[in-house]
Amino acid sequence: MIVYGVALLSFCMLFGVLVGDILGAFIGVKANVGGVGIAMLLLLVLSNLSSTRFSLKPLTESGIGFWSAMYIPIVVAMAAKQNVYAAVSSGGLALVAGTGAVVVSFALVPLLTRIAKRKE
Repeated sequence: MIVYGVALLSFCMLFGVLVGDILGAFIGVKANVGGVGIAMLLLLVLSNLSSTRFSLKPLTESGIGFWSAMYIPIVVAMAAKQNVYAAVSSGGLALVAGTGAVVVSFALVPLLTRIAKRKE
């Protein structure tokens, strides 16, 4: 059932935010440090663990899989939006560095594809 996926997602998010707040307080920053990333990794581990360790009904597995698949793109989009706001407000060098990283990444796609085809 999809409810189990939501329950797992909310547990991971609450745990990640808690750990991120504790980590931020530990290093002296008044912010959540990596809480969403911790939640995402925990969700990946627990969702994969549930399919190998536990005998779940197919409907339950599909609910967990659905919310696991929905969470990661949402978090990536939120992080990208924050990074764009920070880059625009901090000046031109951040924009040049970000654009350069995207251009290099796009340029490496054909090279990595060729390497992968050679290994096959």
